[in-house]
Amino acid sequence: MHPGAGYPDAHVTTEPTPAEPSSLPARPPRSLFVHYGVDSAVAFLALILLGLIFGVPWGIVAVVALVIGAVAAPYTRRAEIRALAVRGAAKIEAPEAP
Repeated sequence: MHPGAGYPDAHVTTEPTPAEPSSLPARPPRSLFVHYGVDSAVAFLALILLGLIFGVPWGIVAVVALVIGAVAAPYTRRAEIRALAVRGAAKIEAPEAP
């Protein structure tokens, strides 16, 4: 077996990997509609398991999931806004080294 076998680029290096990955680019928060869709989908997947166990019709599970998504969406969007603000503040405090 030759050195580098099994690696996609067939090149092994002894250089250490960087301590921190490069930071993500700044972006605006996702829209409330996106949060509503994702929150509803997560609620549906969580509830459908219980619905299958207890014999609840799919339509009722879907309606309940949509209501849960509507209630949760503003909270998850605010959480994303706070997380993006923290990420932006951390990027300002510790600029990338050239």
